[in-house]
Amino acid sequence: MSGATAPPAVGRIAGLGGGLVGWLVFVEFTSGVLQGYYVPLLTDVARHLGIHDADVNWLEAAQLMLSAIVVPVLAKLGDLHGHRRVLLWSAAVTAAATVALGLVTSFPLFLAAWAVQGCYVAWLPLQVALIWDRSRRTPGAASQTRRATGMIVAALQAGAIVGAIGGGQLGQTFADSFRIALVLPAVLVVGVCLVVAFRVPESEGRTGGTVDAAGATMLSLVLLVITGGLSFVRLNEGAAWPWAVTALGVLLLVPFVAYELRRDDPLVDFRVLRSPSMWPVQLTAGLFGISVLGAQGPLSTYARTDPDEYGYGLGLSTSEVSIVIGAYVVSMLVGAGQFARITRRTSPRTTLIGAATLTGVGYLLLVPFHDALAETLACISLAGLGSGALVAALPAAAAAAAPVGRTGVATGLTNTTKVLGGSFASAVFAIALASGAPTLVDGSEGTAGSLSGYVTVWVVCGTTALLAAVALLVVPKLAFADPTVPELAEQERS
Repeated sequence: MSGATAPPAVGRIAGLGGGLVGWLVFVEFTSGVLQGYYVPLLTDVARHLGIHDADVNWLEAAQLMLSAIVVPVLAKLGDLHGHRRVLLWSAAVTAAATVALGLVTSFPLFLAAWAVQGCYVAWLPLQVALIWDRSRRTPGAASQTRRATGMIVAALQAGAIVGAIGGGQLGQTFADSFRIALVLPAVLVVGVCLVVAFRVPESEGRTGGTVDAAGATMLSLVLLVITGGLSFVRLNEGAAWPWAVTALGVLLLVPFVAYELRRDDPLVDFRVLRSPSMWPVQLTAGLFGISVLGAQGPLSTYARTDPDEYGYGLGLSTSEVSIVIGAYVVSMLVGAGQFARITRRTSPRTTLIGAATLTGVGYLLLVPFHDALAETLACISLAGLGSGALVAALPAAAAAAAPVGRTGVATGLTNTTKVLGGSFASAVFAIALASGAPTLVDGSEGTAGSLSGYVTVWVVCGTTALLAAVALLVVPKLAFADPTVPELAEQERS
């Protein structure tokens, strides 16, 4: 890039940290609040709707399935029509769904509103695409994106902490008016709509084309069958047909990939995925989803298990479990906030490998060290540091590896693969914990998960994280790094 006058995007990048990113921090903080707020209220939700506690699993399953479907579609729409515009659309839909949670009383309608509320999962990839668009013409584009992504992911983790604490307190305060407690987060989401509408600038780097409607339909069918089958595995333990449904979903990937490869403007550009810098990132996201989305429930139930009754567990009360969950989330916040600083001293590739290794080691250390609260906290904090760095690093790495006009799709795909990893883990872990269920002294069957099941969870989480680190070893050494001046000039000409 030559000439004395910088493009408008370059001029605005100087105020990125206190301008655009400052507003996006609020957006992602709200996303974190939504993710943490309802967790302590799930039992109250079941009583409010008159359903069994086990039916709460349908809420998680529905939201995971919808997020896996909508993120690539919304990310593609962002690449075509503007990431700010699509971010505003998704925020408005999320606000309407959050309000609906406080209005509906039937389980099917509540389930639908809960699933639609999950559109907030598209916010992070859309925001990373916005940041990358504003910074990509500068020499420090990749580092700017990593630093800004670390800030908004740290806000996400902070929001999750505030949401979890606030949800428990407000749920108790409004116990007699539970609908009010359900709808309160809508205030923040409406604030997001106003911020995006009036304070967030639109992205400038877009390509022509149209949304691949047939591809979106095929992808929706594939993901619906796969995640639906995995959810049925969890709800129908021991049955073979849910695994057959899941296998059918995997087989449906073959015609979907073949169709996308024939298109000039596909929804999922598998040609981009062939890049040596891209496919390890997406594989890492899928493997990482196993621990970040699948291991939190088992961690909570293990902490509640009474060691005097079962011979293992931490025997914590409901309020004391927040110490364990809080330590994990706070360590994720620290990891997300520090990964950009560490990257400047090493390299993006090295930081990703180190983060995946930390995550794997932390979970594997739980196998021998899980009997005392202090050692459990140390292990999960180590895993949390790596996990936080990965949450922040993966979208930024995908954006840096993607060609111009494909950043939304690339960053959104990291979320899709992460959700699929989490869905698979959720089903497998449920089966593992149910296998070898303990028998109490009086001969009755206990309600706790088996110790062998918990060990399986930790081994799977640790092993898959280390596999991700191995996959990242094949990434070119200078991948995701800031472009050189000649590369910037080439980007400008293109």
